[in-house]
Amino acid sequence: MLTIADMSFTLAGRRLFHAASARVPDGARVGVVGRNGAGKSTLFRLIEGACEPEQGAVTVRAGARIGGVAQEAPATRDSLLDTVLKADVERAALLAEAETATDAHRIADIQTRLADIDAHSAEARAAAILSGLGFDAAAQARACAEFSGGWRMRVALAAVLFARPDLLLLDEPTNYLDLEGTVWLETFLARYPATALVISHDRGLLNRAVDAILALEGGRLTLTSGNFDTFDRLRRERAAQMQAAVAKQAAERAHIQKFVDRFRAKASKAKQAQSRLKMLERMTPIAWSAEAPVAPFRFPAPEELAPPLMALDGASVGYGGPPILRNLSLRIDPDDRIALLGANGQGKSTFAKLISGRLAPSSGTVSRSSKMRIGFFAQHQLDELTEGETPIQHIQRLKPDEKPAQLRARLGAAGIGADIAANPVETLSGGQKARLLMALMTLDAPHMVILDEPTNHLDMESREALALALNDYPGAVILISHDPYLVEAVADRLWLVKDGAVRPFEGDMDDYRALLLGDRSGSGGAARPAAKPKRTAAEKRRALAPLKAEAAACEDRVRALEAMKAKIDARLADPALYTDADPARFETLQIKRAEIVDGLARAEDLWLAAQERLEAAEAE
Repeated sequence: MLTIADMSFTLAGRRLFHAASARVPDGARVGVVGRNGAGKSTLFRLIEGACEPEQGAVTVRAGARIGGVAQEAPATRDSLLDTVLKADVERAALLAEAETATDAHRIADIQTRLADIDAHSAEARAAAILSGLGFDAAAQARACAEFSGGWRMRVALAAVLFARPDLLLLDEPTNYLDLEGTVWLETFLARYPATALVISHDRGLLNRAVDAILALEGGRLTLTSGNFDTFDRLRRERAAQMQAAVAKQAAERAHIQKFVDRFRAKASKAKQAQSRLKMLERMTPIAWSAEAPVAPFRFPAPEELAPPLMALDGASVGYGGPPILRNLSLRIDPDDRIALLGANGQGKSTFAKLISGRLAPSSGTVSRSSKMRIGFFAQHQLDELTEGETPIQHIQRLKPDEKPAQLRARLGAAGIGADIAANPVETLSGGQKARLLMALMTLDAPHMVILDEPTNHLDMESREALALALNDYPGAVILISHDPYLVEAVADRLWLVKDGAVRPFEGDMDDYRALLLGDRSGSGGAARPAAKPKRTAAEKRRALAPLKAEAAACEDRVRALEAMKAKIDARLADPALYTDADPARFETLQIKRAEIVDGLARAEDLWLAAQERLEAAEAE
């Protein structure tokens, strides 16, 4: 289907490809991976013929149709369904010709071809694709112009999937999908009947939807059969082997050089020394260097606060009209790691704005610890950044007393180098903006971080670095993400945002994925109740796992509070406290102890309730 032969290409003075070669067979579903800025999107432009390689060739099978996602679907008055149907140009042309054709032979040919391309099921197929991407029957009948750019991107994706090109090119398709849409897309791609190339940093999609990985590293292309986990294992093994070979050669060179240096001046050994020197000159260095590690993320540890950090009691919230979320009664503690699940439009971002203080409740109460600091990462990054200002100016506004060198050091630690620190933020890449926002939101060591789709513009290595940083961070984490890998790596509690409510989800991500696949019908996308089969022992263990995790987390919280109380009691028992000239210290400790005792009582209640739920489930 696709052959790339000794291709070289330079963009803006930077060599992206150097003698790169690869061959993608017909019917392959290939994940394209590489660091941010490596040239993956440029590769697609070369395949589409939008630009030409400087040397070598990119060849697509003769007559093959190439399909890629447009920037977004046009804002026309055509319905979503009609917009998608028009993407199959051949079908549209044949139907138009069928209305005017008079020659019996031509009419027969048209009908035969329409049957060959399954034209008569087109509306059902288009509706199924739109449904899978989150558009119900009512939305499919609405005009494209009524939807925002992000939703029109979904329509553009639906259009290219419906057209079923011979070579499908998808560049980060999950960036504008929620988890529900991502799950549906994985299933669609896994069954795609033609050839597909998918640029993605979504580990789950690359494990479930592709059968080969095309890696772009150092200007070269390498095609590996299997999913991403297989590729990653082989890549690590190759790196270890190359590292060992480089070390072995370096040791051998050092040994030969030592002999030469020792015996070069001795007449009796001069011949042997010269022979070894020639051997050293003929030894070709192994051409290999490990990719530089990505800059880590850093989340500074805040001081301890007594739980809860936040409590919602009958809270409702909206944007002036009917509330989007209603009657929320929840609490968030200092060590909570909560991921919010739910389809786009259900209110996940609204909930994030409520708990961050960006939206006030329309009814009910939201109580926060008076000393709590919150870091907020917004899904739409430019909403949080000031256009025209540089990263240095952004951080200087928050730290006006620090010297420029200190500010640059802060940015450098976050992965914002000196070469871009003075550039306007609108010129930064998506990944660079994400790193800047992470740095800004953690400057004052927040007690809670709220992350709304933080990985949209991060490559695989940066996603792993973010997961590591969040796992090391001792504060509370509220995560909204369509990346199951990040959710599974970070969260220990799942809350489902659906139908105006936010409720704990009793299950793990595999359970949620199964729920989504069961709830989506093939044509309408409406939820349908799933039968409740008798559970096997394995299923029962899987069902008990989140209950056991919740009970363990509650027990850990009780132990942490008991340790905090013991620490306060030890300070209150110190005679030096009562000879201190500052009586306010004693009062502060007493107040803090009372808060901890109150929090401990609630934590013990939660622990007992969790144990009761676990015991009841074990008895079933």
